[in-house]
Amino acid sequence: MTVARAIGQYEGSLRAIVHAFKYGPRPTLARPLAARLRASGGDVLEGADIVVPVPLHASRQRQRGFNQAAELARHLRVPGLDALDRVRRTASQADLPAARRHANVRGAFAHVAGVDVTDRIVVLVDDVSTTGATLNACADALLTAGAREVRALTVARAVIRRR
Repeated sequence: MTVARAIGQYEGSLRAIVHAFKYGPRPTLARPLAARLRASGGDVLEGADIVVPVPLHASRQRQRGFNQAAELARHLRVPGLDALDRVRRTASQADLPAARRHANVRGAFAHVAGVDVTDRIVVLVDDVSTTGATLNACADALLTAGAREVRALTVARAVIRRR
């Protein structure tokens, strides 16, 4: 991944907003959050061909009622494409220590056959990045499918404090 940007750190009021958006559920928060993403990540969106939301597993999307990343992507004013599929269910990244997150999502994402990303600049969209494991797994699938470059925008980035 060449560049990743977030509105801010996953703490305080931004954490509360993400929780309300994702678990509230308050999908109407997607529009104002996307406006903030455009403002703080304009350089990431500049020259992008498409935005691709990080997919949820079908069972998690049914449970939640919507994919928060897809809702954000819809409001970024760059053409969106569902170019990825989550091909296996994974444990929630939020429930795992940082050291186990990469293994948890390895092989969990695949490029959707017939969706052309060849030579395109792609911006991945998600709500929170902690270790970057999910974004990297998605980027690997897109690059393998021929994307020229993969960037990322998230609402928040978690700060891992060493003890």
